[in-house]
Amino acid sequence: MTAIPRFTGDANPYGGGDPYADYRTADLPFTQYANLADRNLGAGVVAANDEFFAERENLLVPGRAEFDPEHFGHKGKVMDGWETRRRRGASADHPWPAAEDHDWALVRLGAPGVIRGIVVDTAHFRGNYPQAVSVEGTCVPGSPSPRELLAGDVKWTTLVPRTAVGGHAANGFAVAVEQRFTHLRVNQHPDGGIARLRVHGEVVPDPAWLAALGTFDVVALENGGRVEDASDLFYSPATNTIQPGRSRKMDDGWETRRRRDTGHDWIRYRLAAQAQIRALEIDTAYLKGNSAGWASVSVRDGEDGDWREILPRTRLQPDTNHRFVLPEPAVGTHARVDIYPDGGISRLRLFGSLTQEGTTRLTTRHQELGA
Repeated sequence: MTAIPRFTGDANPYGGGDPYADYRTADLPFTQYANLADRNLGAGVVAANDEFFAERENLLVPGRAEFDPEHFGHKGKVMDGWETRRRRGASADHPWPAAEDHDWALVRLGAPGVIRGIVVDTAHFRGNYPQAVSVEGTCVPGSPSPRELLAGDVKWTTLVPRTAVGGHAANGFAVAVEQRFTHLRVNQHPDGGIARLRVHGEVVPDPAWLAALGTFDVVALENGGRVEDASDLFYSPATNTIQPGRSRKMDDGWETRRRRDTGHDWIRYRLAAQAQIRALEIDTAYLKGNSAGWASVSVRDGEDGDWREILPRTRLQPDTNHRFVLPEPAVGTHARVDIYPDGGISRLRLFGSLTQEGTTRLTTRHQELGA
């Protein structure tokens, strides 16, 4: 795996102009995976021991943190992140925090899964970021309360050991723990501020829940579908096409750059497991002058299976949800949408149910990951 740069120490004080001009970041290989802590998936920061300067909910706000140098409130500088008060020691003789002192926040993942990497973003926290961070994970079924998560019988697994971080930087950590997690505990040592938290990984759905649903969207991110590759990611990520709900604005879908050749664009997906597809939707919501002109959909069964077209090249309308019932069910583990010649779609939905083989494989993996 590509080495991940480590950032430590203060950033320079803000000197005016673009506040991101001196932001420290790097290409992180695990960001190809979906963000399991996405609010669109239902993630939330359910508790924190302290949020004196800035609210814990800011950790999961979509988009990068903003900075207004003139914005002050009754408690001091208003920051777009989670910021705790300064810790103090036990007495005048020892005014410094103890080595074990730290602040924490509990995060419920929007979709349980295997975590491949975590980004602790300290954007705009230049001299008030934590000295170090650590992250732990647990898998608890249902909807546990903060009190239940903090109970002594809950087993927490270290995902990121206590590690020094830098201010005004994207601090990335690869995770190599092959387990399914539902919640995280983010610790900052001893105190300070974190702007954003991103948790990249693979969704691992509950097979019992999918079985109870019967027919569902087998490519949806929340059900375990994922994007494997795409021809073009110039304007927006292809993962947007399998996010929950309808697109709410143009950049909430997938849009490619304008082609000046005779090719076309495409996205390849892995389904939740082997499934039998009976109907599909292609939505171009909010793509009005830049929607794809035509689209086709194909599936294949297995990594080396042949692609079989289940929806021939079909004219699409701008800002429209298109529905198609297949003449006969199609079985597959992967799907591909091809758009002609370029443009975009906002959502792809493939409705069906898992085959017996798909159910067995998903159940086995679910058990192997300790769920």
